[in-house]
Parts: sequence; structure tokens; C-alpha cells
Amino acid sequence: MKKNIKKGKITMTITIGMACFCLILVMFMQFKIVNQTDITSIENMREAELRTELANWKSKYEETNQAYEETIAKIEEYKQTNQSNEETEKLVNSELQQMELSLGRTDVEGQGIEIIVRETNKEDIERITADDLIIIVNALKLAGAEAISINDERIVNMSDIVDINGSFIKVNGQRILEPYVIKAIGDPAYLESGLIGNGGPIDNMKKLGQNVLIDKPNKVKILKYKDEIKRKYIQ
Repeated sequence: MKKNIKKGKITMTITIGMACFCLILVMFMQFKIVNQTDITSIENMREAELRTELANWKSKYEETNQAYEETIAKIEEYKQTNQSNEETEKLVNSELQQMELSLGRTDVEGQGIEIIVRETNKEDIERITADDLIIIVNALKLAGAEAISINDERIVNMSDIVDINGSFIKVNGQRILEPYVIKAIGDPAYLESGLIGNGGPIDNMKKLGQNVLIDKPNKVKILKYKDEIKRKYIQ
């Protein structure tokens, strides 16, 4: 699309140049005619001939002036078209950035929180599962998180968080190891309240004896989604 806009600008520049060249050529011809006019012969012309000549010159002047005004109007039109193309390009770029952001295709940073989940060595406490991580992620989304990652694996609509044989967890097809660091960008107070309130996922995990910590760094950085977004059914 940028190539098309650039090509349009080149075409407009060439057209303006040609219009200006034609205008200069018309004016040059008029000056040449003036220089070639014999002043002595004009003085000897009869009044009727002078009037006829004056009318001809007036007509030529009006034609030249009209050509000049048309050229100026064309230049203004091209300028407006060029500005319109620039505005369109800015709008398209803005929409592309928003789309890349929603698809998780760019690194982002901002205010937020980090949740660190560690396995415990106590035999009577269940290990951390993919379901535990999914519950935390869903709670963050409900609390208004704008971007989420687990161990630097960006969570998007296509992400999968699964247990493999009950021994380890995969996110986006990649094996992750504890401690599980879940990052979220959003209002820190809202995100935390969505996790630790009565009945919240972190509150429930702590009641079960699991090791969960919430940190509030000055800035949270979340990396982009690394895999290719594949669609099986959308045509």
C-alpha cells in the first residue's frame, strides 16, 4: 500500500511539472509575438485595424490568463490530493499498529504486575498445572489486562496452555519451567484486586499452600508473539 501511495505522489509530481511547462511555453510564445511585432507598422494602421488588433491581443491575453488560472487550480488540486494521501497513509499506519498490537506482534511495556508461581516441595500440596495458569490469565483479562505473557511467551487468542503427561507445561507449543512468571500490563490496582480478592485465584492458591507472589515493578515489558498466526478454517 505504501508503494501505491509513493507511486501516486510521483505521478502527481510529473503531472504538475508538465502543466507548468505548458504554461511557460504559452507565455514564451506570447512574448515572442510581442517582440516580433513591428511598432512602426502599428502606428501606420488605421483605427479599425488597431481595434481589430487590440481585440486579438485581448483574446490572446484572456486565453493565456485562463490557461494560467487552470494550471494554478490544478496545482492546488494536486496539493490537496497529496495531503489527502498523506492523511490516508497515517490512518493506515495507525490501524496497522493497532492490529499488530491486538495480535501481539510487537513488544510492549507499561504499568502492570508480575505474578511469580513456584512449586513447593511438600508432598501434600498439588503441583502447579496448566489450569492454574489459565485461571490466572482469565482473571487478568477480566481485570482489564492489555497484554499478558507467561515466561515471556505472549498470550494471544491463539495461545494454548496445556499439561504434557502431567509432568510439565507447554505455552504456545514451548515447554516452560518453574518458576512461572506471569506478566500483565494494565492498571496495577485493578489487576491485583482481580487476583487476591476473596475467592480470587491467587487467594485460593495460597489457601491450598501454593507459593505465589505478586510484584509491582515500575515498568513491565512483554515480548511479542513469536510464532506465525495460522488459520485452518478462515478463508
